[in-house]
Amino acid sequence: MAGIYIHIPFCKQACHYCDFHFSTSLRKKPELVQALRKELQLRSGEIQEPVETIYLGGGTPSLLDPSELDGLFKTIYEYYNITPDPEITLEANPDDLSPEKIKMFAASPVNRLSIGIQSFFDTDLKLMNRAHNRDEALQSIGEAKQYFENISIDLIYGIPGMDLGRWEENLAQALALEVPHISSYALTVEPRTALKKMIDKGKIAPVDEELSKVHYERMVKVLEAAGFVNYEFSNFGKAGYFSRNNTAYWFGKPYLGIGPSAHSFNGKNRQWNVSNNSLYIKAIDKSELPLETETLTTTDRYNELVMTRLRTQWGIDLREVADDLGPTYLRYILQEAEPLLKKGLLLRKDRHLHVAPKGKFLSDGIAAQLFRIED
Repeated sequence: MAGIYIHIPFCKQACHYCDFHFSTSLRKKPELVQALRKELQLRSGEIQEPVETIYLGGGTPSLLDPSELDGLFKTIYEYYNITPDPEITLEANPDDLSPEKIKMFAASPVNRLSIGIQSFFDTDLKLMNRAHNRDEALQSIGEAKQYFENISIDLIYGIPGMDLGRWEENLAQALALEVPHISSYALTVEPRTALKKMIDKGKIAPVDEELSKVHYERMVKVLEAAGFVNYEFSNFGKAGYFSRNNTAYWFGKPYLGIGPSAHSFNGKNRQWNVSNNSLYIKAIDKSELPLETETLTTTDRYNELVMTRLRTQWGIDLREVADDLGPTYLRYILQEAEPLLKKGLLLRKDRHLHVAPKGKFLSDGIAAQLFRIED
């Protein structure tokens, strides 16, 4: 099985923490949507497997109008073999989700909404320069639940000024809305973002990693008590509502990335499109693919497997390491895992390695200790 990711690189305004590729000018939106459709046609031969997940991310896909969304799906269904029951996700911002817009999405093939709430406090939303407020967040979820069963919301923790009490109120509000999936991420200060500049100038307090750890550990406790499964470090789902799209990424399934800055993966090569809307449109108009390709070495594949699987509840399958990468890599991972097992940061269950509960917040660092560096 395979997936398709489509990057919609437009936003109403720039969130202070975001370093994704996007434009706040919608002037080229019609041209770019046509280019997306053409790239889908040009690359239709790259995926031989049936497509089981389609994900519209960004940017802000909820800025698409009915004809644009309809055109994309017509092209996808014409040129690709879509399974009978695909997961089709659209990322949306609360300020876009009017009753009319939600009805439009419900009438399309979209069957899962991922709503970027981030916080239920206006103070936090203003700090992050989000385009919505608390009331719009609550209203959008209430409206969406009338048409969609499969809804995910995003929350951010570790925001400067957010004490534990306010974070617990965010979690309580999320649970009260009875959505089946929650994705939650620590606020990260990326270079060349407005947030980084404001912190450097002393306008905003630096992010407190220790507080982020406390927020994360409280979130795991609260959400698991409410019946959610922390199936990946940042993702919590009720049974039957795990993100099939994200799970496919973590298990190394092939996917095709469409649009400026989008990445693709076929198991051996990784590709990425140019992160420039104008250059992307010009190239596609000439039937050229504006992408770069990296061929992964066996060590690259090993390191990616370690990084992605350790973040999940399934862990690293040692038999897969041996079968797909060879006995040298199996010996290596067992050797490097030994001190982490003795410290109680890793656990071994049958043929799987898992991050122990006390090491969960350190999972990326633990993965790095298992990485292999080529000579």
